[in-house]
Amino acid sequence: MADISAFRDAVSRWAAGGPGGPASDLVVQLGLRTAVLLEGPSDLAAVETLAARRGRDLASEGVCVVSMGGAMSVGHYAGLLGPPGLGLHLRGLCDEGEQRFYDRGLKRARAPHRGFFVCVADLEDELIRALGTARVEEIIQAEGDLRAWQTFLHQPAHHGRPRQQQLRRFLGTKKGRKIRYGHLLVEHLDPGQVPAPLDDLFTSL
Repeated sequence: MADISAFRDAVSRWAAGGPGGPASDLVVQLGLRTAVLLEGPSDLAAVETLAARRGRDLASEGVCVVSMGGAMSVGHYAGLLGPPGLGLHLRGLCDEGEQRFYDRGLKRARAPHRGFFVCVADLEDELIRALGTARVEEIIQAEGDLRAWQTFLHQPAHHGRPRQQQLRRFLGTKKGRKIRYGHLLVEHLDPGQVPAPLDDLFTSL
């Protein structure tokens, strides 16, 4: 039986120049109505973790979360999945510094901007601010990454930077770490700590 992973794979192949037929067929089979466009897999991990914590089965609601592989791909993905393509409603998160790509891409795809919610720097930055730097450092220690974190802090390039910036940079220094902490930081949020862009996204679905 087809599942959301099959749809994501079909969309990825389509975005890379393959045929769109398989993705179109899966939209019907899965009853999809909405695609959530995210810049990368760490954002996807965070969104799926929050969905699980809130007891929401997004797939059964007709919602698919898609990692685009970068903000510059938003116009392409919006064209494939939005009004010019499969006709799905589009939602998503946007980093403040990448808004220009979203503005152009969504306009080209004739998709409304109202379903896209802006993070100040990125979603990791929002999560670190929501939890507080001390709590994030506790999570790092609990995950066995304390030595790596201390080594990072001793590097001259990071001296004097605000703790939040240091933590955000640390999460992106090793392959897979950003994805793992995308899940972990959301897992440790209290219900009232969910950052506004992420909370607004779920409210819109």
